[in-house]
Amino acid sequence: MTHQIRSGPPGPDPLASAAWRKATVSDANSGCVEVAFLTDGRVGVRDSKNRSEPPLVFTAREWACFLAGARSGEFDLPA
Repeated sequence: MTHQIRSGPPGPDPLASAAWRKATVSDANSGCVEVAFLTDGRVGVRDSKNRSEPPLVFTAREWACFLAGARSGEFDLPA
């Protein structure tokens, strides 16, 4: 997970204009996460039921590694 540490004046916040998406299979009453692909290449993830909390922000590499692990079953519950 990344944190912004910069010197100088802050630039525009890419989260402010983020287009958040959630799975099409989710319904209005289920808790889901929303994902936003940010203009600076990072990926934001937030709880769709608690949008007032700050999102988690990951680098593109961190997101790719997470997706690879999910696809390979790395996070599956033991049988």
